[in-house]
Amino acid sequence: MPVRVPLVTDPAARVLLDGIVDYAGLFPPAALDMRDAVRHYARYRGGESGWLLGRFVCGVARLDEFEQAAEPLLPRDPGALPWRIAAVGTHDVVADADAITRFNAANRWSADECSAVIDAVEVKLSSADDVARIDRAFGDDVIVYCEVPATGDLRPIIETVALAGRRAKLRTGGTVPDAFPDAERVLDFVHLCVDARVPFKCTAGLHHALCGTYSLTYAADSAQAPMYGFLNVFLAAALAAQGASRDITGAMLQESEPSSLTWHEEHLAWRGQRLDRVHLARVREEVAIAFGSCSFTEPVGEARAMGVR
Repeated sequence: MPVRVPLVTDPAARVLLDGIVDYAGLFPPAALDMRDAVRHYARYRGGESGWLLGRFVCGVARLDEFEQAAEPLLPRDPGALPWRIAAVGTHDVVADADAITRFNAANRWSADECSAVIDAVEVKLSSADDVARIDRAFGDDVIVYCEVPATGDLRPIIETVALAGRRAKLRTGGTVPDAFPDAERVLDFVHLCVDARVPFKCTAGLHHALCGTYSLTYAADSAQAPMYGFLNVFLAAALAAQGASRDITGAMLQESEPSSLTWHEEHLAWRGQRLDRVHLARVREEVAIAFGSCSFTEPVGEARAMGVR
């Protein structure tokens, strides 16, 4: 089926950010109800910033609820791009795979067209031993993101994910300060994925463009904590894929100054480092795929504030 892909002839910023936000409005801190979440997603798809939007994130256990709420909003015209869904799995990956198969069959019009498709699933790992079980449950027609544990050695896990031909996922935050991994763990994850050629996504805590201290929830009395920005993580990956040292990628991961980045038609520049759009397109296609966010308007707004159009 057709999917939108960034073109290397696009401006560098668009190549970097095209389809980068997987919308997770159902999840905290937004925690919207299903009806509101699907309405938001439909509106974002049709808006001027829709090019930054990726998949709709939905738990497998809520797929029936999703179908009921989204049915009047799903595309019906031949040739229209379907809604792409990232399903968050459970510990019963066999049941998850069956539910995904049923969903995809129910929403397919023909061999080549559908209104919605689950083409990715995200499953938590306890250890590298879980990868084989998860890999057996899902066919090659579904992208599998294996969420790494919050602690422990990442190398055997990433190596096992690489051998299985699957993808990795890192939780980069949450609604409490302890949910945020330290910089060394984020760098370990990024460099291991780059070295092993394992595509990855991140989830949680990346609403903002660059590092800073931000509120953890939308409550008026919310606690605050230091957070990474989505540009920090994705540009650190792009630099690592270009052969940059860990000192350089570590500095990028901690960058908080918007003026340190300059956006050009054919490249991005940051403190003496240059990332051209051909390289950025390759990184987005092969390494740093997306990040999940319960807000779409926050990352879009921050990207716009930095000059991205």
